[in-house]
Amino acid sequence: MGINFKIVVKTIGFIIVLLGTFLWLPFAFSLYYQEDCSMGFLLSIFICYLFGVPSFLLFKGKNKLAKREGYLIVALSWIMMCLFGSLPYLFAGLDINFANAIFESTSGLTTTGATIFDDVESLPKSLLIWRSLSQWIGAMGIIVFTVAIFPILGIGGVELFVAEAPGPTAQKLHPRIKEVAKRLWYMYLCITLVIFILFVSFCNLSSFDAINHAFTTAATGGFSTKNASIGHFNNPILEYVIILFMFIGSLNYTLLYFFLKGKFKRALSSDELQFYLRLMLAILVISTTILYIHSDFSFEEAFRYNLFSVVSAVTTTGYLTVDYTTWGHPASVFFFILFFIGGCAGSTSGGIKIIRHMVFIKNGLYEFKRILHPKAFIRLKLDSHLVSGATLTHILVFILFYFITFFIGSIVMSFFMQDFSQPLISSFAATATCIGNVGISIADFGPSHTFAPLANFPKVFLSVIMIIGRLEIFTVLILFTTYFWKQS
Repeated sequence: MGINFKIVVKTIGFIIVLLGTFLWLPFAFSLYYQEDCSMGFLLSIFICYLFGVPSFLLFKGKNKLAKREGYLIVALSWIMMCLFGSLPYLFAGLDINFANAIFESTSGLTTTGATIFDDVESLPKSLLIWRSLSQWIGAMGIIVFTVAIFPILGIGGVELFVAEAPGPTAQKLHPRIKEVAKRLWYMYLCITLVIFILFVSFCNLSSFDAINHAFTTAATGGFSTKNASIGHFNNPILEYVIILFMFIGSLNYTLLYFFLKGKFKRALSSDELQFYLRLMLAILVISTTILYIHSDFSFEEAFRYNLFSVVSAVTTTGYLTVDYTTWGHPASVFFFILFFIGGCAGSTSGGIKIIRHMVFIKNGLYEFKRILHPKAFIRLKLDSHLVSGATLTHILVFILFYFITFFIGSIVMSFFMQDFSQPLISSFAATATCIGNVGISIADFGPSHTFAPLANFPKVFLSVIMIIGRLEIFTVLILFTTYFWKQS
């Protein structure tokens, strides 16, 4: 059977309507603060509905979603969301062009956190809310949200959920995908609310700053209302609270569900969590020791600054308290390596993901055993379950394609970096931070810089890289294979 384009158009139309509905929140803020960009938000909402409503209503009746339609919907939906999400930037009266608007919109929805704004504090408050809200929407995935209500629309959402939330994790919260999506969003909402309350009650943030940073902390996104990011507040309590929730956001939501249900033994027995904790501890011990020895910070400051920066990088959040590139060239190289780690599978983090690193390393070590004992039956286990050959191949191929995409992206970027002080390093840095959805970077895109100096084409190109990274490579690249489009 061929691809059912009717269901593709219908579903994308519904998602754009949903995106337009979220825009009512920043519109309300623009009215409250009496900002000139209120008409820009209203126009953006109208355009979303103008496109989405007819697309959704055009095709009625029951529709079964197959795997190919699922992948096509997810890839095209993210492209369309980034396009329509750029409208508030274009209509806000900021005099920014299409490339800048697309970059900022894509960076928000993919939770990358890179920005083209040199002075975010000068932006209208309603636009700041939209930047933060876009990360909150994109982190859990607006498509995952739609899965919960797709049965009402006559659409089966299983394939859409699989395409939207890829990753080598087999644990499920519930046998029904609709219930999984609901529980994910319930936990996400609760975490966001808890963060907001802590920010207001214990960290002395204003309600406006609290809601913005609650959105972007829960999303592990990294957009801030301040130019100096979290460093602006100079608040150790705030930093420790954010560190905690950046780490929580980087955990597999299945494990978080087990923790909330009191199933601590089951959660703590996870091989992925144990590997993650050991890796983070090793990184922190080494980096904090080096920073304390080679800096004038007190031990507490060295520990806190380093802990915040490391957790921010590994979880791909992208918040900042200090400029880690001032700690010397080894620190820049160290953080560049951290950009490729990522959090757990099934989390809001980007990157390669911990579980893939763990399987890759374990399989590499087992290969030495296989060389010494060629006749032995040596199989890799994960949480006491054998890892199938198909899963192992999938992970290894993913890592291969991840780095192929990274190197190709770096080569393309190098053609547009001639006017920068460190063109080669900056090309690799920009690509790494975008494909990993990290936001922070090094060299010419370090903590004290933005992506504003880039020309229009590389901004759009990096936006594509962000989407590829957000959808974990295969969801996008599969569309460029002949197998995908052949009728079966």
